[in-house]
Amino acid sequence: MSWGPLQPARIDFSDARAPAAPDFGDVYPTGAGALAQARQVFLAGNGLPGRWAGRIRFVVLETGFGLGHNFLATWQAWQDDPQRCDTLYYLAIEKHPARREDLQRAHAPSTWPASTAGLAAELVAHWPPLTPDLHLIDFASGRVRLLLALGDIADVLPELVAQVDAVYLDGFAPERNPAMWDPYRLRSLARLAAPQATLATWCTAGAVHQGLRAAGFEVQPAPGLPPRGTMTVAHHAPHFQPPAPPGRQALAGVRRVAVVGAGLAGAAVARALAAQGLVVQVFERQGGCARETSGNAGGLFHGIVHGHDGPHARWLRAAAIHTERVLRPLLAAAPPPGGTGAIARPIAGALAGLLRGEQTLDATAMSALLDRLALPADYVQAQAAPWPGGGPAWLYPGGGWVAPADLCAHWLAAPGITAHYGVAVHRLVPGGNGATGWWLLDADGRRLAEADAVLLCNAADAQRLAGAGHPAANPPHWPLQRVRGQTTLLPADLPGLPDLPRPLADTGYVLRLADGRLLCGASAQAGDEDGRLRADEHAQHLATLRRLTGWAGSVDPSRLDGRVGWRLQSGDRLPLLGPIPVPAPDAALASARPRRLDQPRLVPRQPGLYVFTALGSRGISQAALGGEVLAAWLTGAPVPLPASLLDALDPARFIARAVRRAG
Repeated sequence: MSWGPLQPARIDFSDARAPAAPDFGDVYPTGAGALAQARQVFLAGNGLPGRWAGRIRFVVLETGFGLGHNFLATWQAWQDDPQRCDTLYYLAIEKHPARREDLQRAHAPSTWPASTAGLAAELVAHWPPLTPDLHLIDFASGRVRLLLALGDIADVLPELVAQVDAVYLDGFAPERNPAMWDPYRLRSLARLAAPQATLATWCTAGAVHQGLRAAGFEVQPAPGLPPRGTMTVAHHAPHFQPPAPPGRQALAGVRRVAVVGAGLAGAAVARALAAQGLVVQVFERQGGCARETSGNAGGLFHGIVHGHDGPHARWLRAAAIHTERVLRPLLAAAPPPGGTGAIARPIAGALAGLLRGEQTLDATAMSALLDRLALPADYVQAQAAPWPGGGPAWLYPGGGWVAPADLCAHWLAAPGITAHYGVAVHRLVPGGNGATGWWLLDADGRRLAEADAVLLCNAADAQRLAGAGHPAANPPHWPLQRVRGQTTLLPADLPGLPDLPRPLADTGYVLRLADGRLLCGASAQAGDEDGRLRADEHAQHLATLRRLTGWAGSVDPSRLDGRVGWRLQSGDRLPLLGPIPVPAPDAALASARPRRLDQPRLVPRQPGLYVFTALGSRGISQAALGGEVLAAWLTGAPVPLPASLLDALDPARFIARAVRRAG
């Protein structure tokens, strides 16, 4: 379910000391008053900073982010505490987020102490496009992670996948914003509350207390911040806490993990797992990373626009925005180490926007669609005729291109990762000699490694290994197909080639690589296993180049280079991401019980076995966020994706669909 359309906040700065929200008849806390409220009500009311001492991670949930004052105060307290937790997760909901320029005005350096002003500047600098998504934003080298859910609390709360240690119940006053404080809504906090969870709010309304008690909280008054005499604190003490469904359970005690495959999916997963403090081994049958599906010289990344804003659009939008956030510092120009002169780039690529042609709508209809979806201009814009080839196009300012091999090598160089190249995993054995976890074996039955969890990121071969825990059963019935693709490379010294300041795409694409060559692609033939370069496909790509750029030149076919590879895609064009279900014979779907399996999250799983594959033609766009989602899913950290999108990507979705059809 989409959380949009999203309407940004209207903020009145007539009184700079008390910015007003005219739609709610209330004001935003600012300056020293906001800092004092955050410290006494929300931090002290939740026993912070003391409660996070010595923890691997600590999770805060705020129900109304506003201008971010509570987040900044919490970040400051974490930064100042020598006993702080390893990682602070701050999960926040905001229905009407501030525009970047309003946030910058609200957090002018004069409004904060010097120690906090720098944090406020970082928040403004990393403020996301205002799209109705869950945005993962890292600070302090990833040790402070803001998960900003932009949408109505009624839509967002049921979609969060997290175990929360402390709740900041905040927002405009109940009489001005009753939906935020609705007792029925508060009851949904019970699902998110971790053992010993606490809550604090300045609000003392009886209806709010009633809702909290219904959610299993024991509520008590506490001295408030003047002029309020009291505030509310609570701790979660339910009579019964139901377990998470099979498809949402974290893996307890995980320490060592093995990743099979060193393409984009495997490298992204390995990096995300290592960032969680796990020991990661990567096994790749080729002699280096990104040698198969991810082996093209360059590839595009960008979002999409769909009129219905369904799972495809929401997933690819969230993934593309996250990819831009990850790649921007990596693609920034930097001087070479120890010297001046030529500019060196750590990773080949560019983030200067991307144009993608629209096949069915004219420019007027495109603009109307953007207005209806309320998608911001820093995510996508409608262009009437922006290129020599003519016709309307979508401009994605955060799109661009990157060299997949460079990106994979960078991710796999992260601390905590050991990569084994030229090593093929032939079989998985669950538990070894009665132990927990998995053994990874080669073709001769020799043990390659022992791991608590195995993550299959090896494209089509993942389906074969996915049945490893149940050798008597067939591999999962995932509707997957290999699609052959060919690219064409034009030499850099060819006269008259277009400049191409940004990649261009419609049914094909063209981009300029860092060495000056043009890369054109890519054909797509399902079920075609021919690995030879084809002249007719080179001609097709040259026609695309002429159509998109107006280039009128020619090239000797002997000077053309290219590559043939195969990408994997699923029947519904979404990746497979998550814990692998227990293989079951078709007869089980016709039994009396499987109606309990009509949702992916209810399907039983093979403990410690996960998959991320079938990224299709959008591997760069999806890899980074997919890696973060899978690492959080495995470890129990807050998942940076709504529950409905997890269901849409879950490898158990095909079982659930079959059950629904049978029922």
